[in-house]
Amino acid sequence: MMLLQGKLIIIYIFIVIINADDELSLQCESKTDACTDKTKNTYTIAANNASIELLPVTVSIFLHILVSDNVLVVTVATSETDGFNRYLQSAREYRIQPTILGFGQEWKGGDDIKRYTGGGWKVNLLKEHLQKFKDDKDKIVLFTDAYDVMFLGDLRRITENFKLTGARVLFGAEAFCWPNEDLASKYPKSEKGKPYLNSGLYIGYMPEIMELLERKDIKDTDDDQLYFTEAYLDENLREKLKFKLDHESQIFQNLNGASNEVQLHGDGKEHEIKLKNVLTHTEPLIIHGNGPSKIRLNHLGNYISKAWTPDRNCKHCTYGLINLTNVESADIPTVFVALFVEQATPFFEEQLLKLHAQEYPKERVHLFIHNNIKYHKDHIKEFVEKYGKDYFSVKEITPEDEISEWAARDLSLDQCLLKDCDYYFSVDATVHLDNPYTVKLLIEQNRTVVAPLLVRSGKAWSNFWGALTTDGYYSRSDDYMDIVYNNKRGLWNVPFVSSAYLINGTLLKKFDRTKLNYIRSNYDADMAFCANLRDLDVFMFVSNRLDFGHLVNPDTYDITRAKPDMYQIFENEIDWEERYIHEDYAENFNPNKTAKQPCPDVYWFPIVSPRFCKDLIDMMENFGGWSDGSNKDSRLEGGYEAVPTRDIHMNQVGWERHWLYFLQKYVRPLQEMVFIGYEHNPPRSLMNFVVRYRPDEQPSLRPHHDSSTYTINIALNQKGDDYEGGGCRFIRYNCSVVETKSGWVLMHPGKLTHYHEGLLVTKGTRYIMIAFVDP
Repeated sequence: MMLLQGKLIIIYIFIVIINADDELSLQCESKTDACTDKTKNTYTIAANNASIELLPVTVSIFLHILVSDNVLVVTVATSETDGFNRYLQSAREYRIQPTILGFGQEWKGGDDIKRYTGGGWKVNLLKEHLQKFKDDKDKIVLFTDAYDVMFLGDLRRITENFKLTGARVLFGAEAFCWPNEDLASKYPKSEKGKPYLNSGLYIGYMPEIMELLERKDIKDTDDDQLYFTEAYLDENLREKLKFKLDHESQIFQNLNGASNEVQLHGDGKEHEIKLKNVLTHTEPLIIHGNGPSKIRLNHLGNYISKAWTPDRNCKHCTYGLINLTNVESADIPTVFVALFVEQATPFFEEQLLKLHAQEYPKERVHLFIHNNIKYHKDHIKEFVEKYGKDYFSVKEITPEDEISEWAARDLSLDQCLLKDCDYYFSVDATVHLDNPYTVKLLIEQNRTVVAPLLVRSGKAWSNFWGALTTDGYYSRSDDYMDIVYNNKRGLWNVPFVSSAYLINGTLLKKFDRTKLNYIRSNYDADMAFCANLRDLDVFMFVSNRLDFGHLVNPDTYDITRAKPDMYQIFENEIDWEERYIHEDYAENFNPNKTAKQPCPDVYWFPIVSPRFCKDLIDMMENFGGWSDGSNKDSRLEGGYEAVPTRDIHMNQVGWERHWLYFLQKYVRPLQEMVFIGYEHNPPRSLMNFVVRYRPDEQPSLRPHHDSSTYTINIALNQKGDDYEGGGCRFIRYNCSVVETKSGWVLMHPGKLTHYHEGLLVTKGTRYIMIAFVDP
């Protein structure tokens, strides 16, 4: 009932206004549009000697309707673009309904208006459109460009600020005299702000706007800015029309030449991030990314027009979302997945498995693989043999095909078009998609180009750039670190994405492939592609609304080593741990579990994976430099070993530093848990080696003490499967550990109490990893 009464009130007020000469007035003490009764939080509106109390929101809408009815907002746009959609969304935020001229028509305003003159067609379209309104002398016309403009306020504020200028026609101002620099000297002197006219934003009353538009003919391909500049420089016409420029950006902010003058600032009251010109101390209400300032506008557009706020986060993220959850499999969009292996990459096997683990119907996925690295041929072969049949189609380009990255990426686009794919998903070998719903979520985001945020673990290296230098290379935006570390979550319009990104297939069909490709002079493939997208005014987004995955770091990956992934514990610790640490390692610290203790003060923990054991054995056997088991040992200081074994030291295979880190990160916490009170961080160990026991070499080890505070002994292979016999006997306690488990570590004191021996291996080969810690 209350809602119905509110509607009747609005209708009643409109009827009163239409049928009465009395002016509508707001009963306020101030000269602002409305004032609030603080006790009631209402506005009082009076008309025809009647007064009505309304809620502030109702009044705001009512006033907006009144203003909107008197303001004609017009733009020109021939086709839908990302910039145009953003323009419309900003208009919707402030309840502005622009009239779109020229939509669906071929552009007639010049071949390349970005770099050359043109745009006269906009003048002619507007002039023609306004003919039916030309007799309405009180109507205000607001013209804006469409592809690089955003609204920052409603029409009520825009018209208020316009009226305060005293102008009948007001154009935006900019820093450059385009398109004819020779006219700069003819401009009236301006003490503040920007001196030159820009034709992308202007506002005026109907009579003056019509006189301006009809003052002389203009060809469609002539320059609209020059047309209006000549009018402005005509002193008599300027005075007659009260033709002014918005020098201080009271309404219009042109960014070219002023990008550094504007800053974002929050408004705690309205929960909205606003734009402020720090030189003129104004808050512009319409912003224009003219000329080369479009990237700056894209950055600002992530926040302004209520797109993102600290308390409500990313409002614009939800615009246009689609939902694939209940879509039948046959109707699911087809995706062309293009995998590029352009450098030797650690943990590539896991990358392939995570790609296959994407929760998306494989029968709707075409898989294209460009492998430029011979080292990874077997990885890909094994993957395709096992999983290739799951996909709609699989195409592999091998190193022997000798196709460059640039050519392969272009070929993948052609293949996507050939298969009439709905989406194209490019993914590099360095990408680990830890979120199995990444592809589905990116599709549902419904953007032309969108990438999942991917970061190297513990680093600021990511798959996007927040800004560019003037020559198109990396520059850090002021919000880059906040996005990388997820201090800000959202969907971010950025000038460069790489490594993994989804492209709507309509983009490939829309543009000539000579314009949309991976080739550009002096640029690598990713930079070239993104530069071409920017030239086509295609927005690139990176999303960190959720966690999608991460990037591995291939910089130090040395495939000349046996098992090079084992050496990646520093550069790619997360992936190293995922592959090489025992799946039950974390359970060692479960307070509800008791550590296994097979002998007094001897503890037994799961610590490394079967893959670790295998790779460490392979490292040692590939090296092959096993000691001879004699007391003479040139590897040691003094050259003598009291209790020798057949072994290889970690420093012989370049793994000493890695092993010491392993001791600190994974062994030390176990030691401190069971040997309470002993802390030594980092632990020290001078003797770290893999021992090999064989019946025909050295089958056992005589009783001895270790030169250590404590010793760790990791079984690297499995009794019964790989060897028979073996184990460790602690003589003082007459206690033996013989049923050792691969990947489990025995930890026991050294020196005095735990005199022990290595039991006889009767068959096969037994491998163990030994470290004497804190000698």
